[in-house]
Amino acid sequence: MGFLEGKKALITGLASERSIAYGIAQAMRAQGAEIALTYQGDKLKDRVEKMATTLDATIILPLDVAEDEQIDQLFEQLGQQWAQLDILVHAIGFAPREALAGGYLDSLSRNAASVSHDISAYSFAALAKASRGLLADNASLITLSYLGAEKVMPGYNIMGPAKASLESSMRFIAADLGPRGIRVNAISAGPIKTLAAAGIRGFRDMLSHAKSGAPLRRNVTQEEVGNAAAFLGSDLASGITGEVLYVDAGYHIMGATPADEA
Repeated sequence: MGFLEGKKALITGLASERSIAYGIAQAMRAQGAEIALTYQGDKLKDRVEKMATTLDATIILPLDVAEDEQIDQLFEQLGQQWAQLDILVHAIGFAPREALAGGYLDSLSRNAASVSHDISAYSFAALAKASRGLLADNASLITLSYLGAEKVMPGYNIMGPAKASLESSMRFIAADLGPRGIRVNAISAGPIKTLAAAGIRGFRDMLSHAKSGAPLRRNVTQEEVGNAAAFLGSDLASGITGEVLYVDAGYHIMGATPADEA
């Protein structure tokens, strides 16, 4: 019996089997959680439905976090099938492609800043707000961040401030929902080859630098991030809230890249 047995988890942001969200869904399902998935637009519906079969997920609902009506409908429809929600995973982030090319100021625009913060940061608070009536009193909310929220990462550009906003929002949500015993945390994952990462210029260099610079001298996997999320979603993490859990092979602790070893 897994440590998530009997819990019901909503996983948002699935785009492919290479996505971090899929790794989280796999880990939570392996630990006994019942899974519900969302998809953005008809183009992704078939893909998510195929992934749902491997996860034994029978609930697949549309969600475009840019539309308040869809957010409200999501939890209305989910509430018709589940009496309560134990785990909410927010794995959603977006910035216009042109905002990730070139230098930060050269690529910056009012629209890029607005869209990036709306989809990547505000959406987590919007989901938390809309789900309150369905959340169990010991529920766990989890979002995904990155070191670019606090350190300058070349090519990450406007997503850095957006993730910083996300992490700050996470703490405010944790304070609001804490009296109900609801925990809210973020996972800051090291670079992983996903569809979203493919839009970041120089991502291969980021992977290489993280591998050589991390104490464990390797990159992390979606399975490792998934296992960390499963832990945060479980009662094993009952005393943890408002935290950023780094799953990056220790890269974030380093002040300089270590010298090559003989």
